[in-house]
Amino acid sequence: MTPPTTTDALTTTEATAYLSRIGAAAPESPTPAALASLHRAHLLAVPFESLDISLGRPIRLDRASLLAKVVGARRGGYCYELNGLFAMLLRRLGYAVDLVSARVATGAGGLTDEFDHVALVVSGGRLEEPVLADVGFGEGFIEPLPLRDGFERRERGHAVGLEARDGTWVYRERRDGEDWRDRFVATTTPHPLADFAERNEWQQRSPDSHFTRARLASVLTPTGRVTLSGDRLVTTTHGRREEAELADEEAVRAALADHFGIVLD
Repeated sequence: MTPPTTTDALTTTEATAYLSRIGAAAPESPTPAALASLHRAHLLAVPFESLDISLGRPIRLDRASLLAKVVGARRGGYCYELNGLFAMLLRRLGYAVDLVSARVATGAGGLTDEFDHVALVVSGGRLEEPVLADVGFGEGFIEPLPLRDGFERRERGHAVGLEARDGTWVYRERRDGEDWRDRFVATTTPHPLADFAERNEWQQRSPDSHFTRARLASVLTPTGRVTLSGDRLVTTTHGRREEAELADEEAVRAALADHFGIVLD
């Protein structure tokens, strides 16, 4: 396995362009409040999306490709792209960031393979304790979670939290009236983004990958969330859910432009 590295950072010019992309100003210092603000701004501005897979376009994880796609073309991406690039931004802003492997909970009660998801452990700066950050999980937590066993808080009508379990950190959610549900299980072992390359290829090609089954785009909004899944557009506003079937490819592309700011060439 490639030796871990936690030093890759954007240049000042690249960071300025990235901050403009998410509508955020460079923080005066790397504080917890600044990190929370950047995390939320990213989720509101940059969609979680896997459109390139359905289009047959390769997803590359090198720095230039990530910047060209997310910043230059104003697209989104999935976990390896979004968390990989966000980590480089945070390092430029004075935080220490480790990329960590996570296994996603399945509907059958199991877990996906190692490296199926990448999350971020952020420390340093003026943080008093490490936190878990993740701008590439789709519908996850809105602000970073302190790496503290049993931590929980309310976010938009449901609880999110972390549990230490068998040397890992389990991200969990609980809807009102329901039990806690595991979403993913992360280690704290640092990895370079290159260690996720093999799984990145699998996500794009395997019939067992849910990304190869239907196109997906999802973005947080000030009042809820908008998601495109296949040909269905799902809009949640203050907890009220509406679904619409899109008639044709023209309608899909119009929805991508209107709701996600994505214009496909």
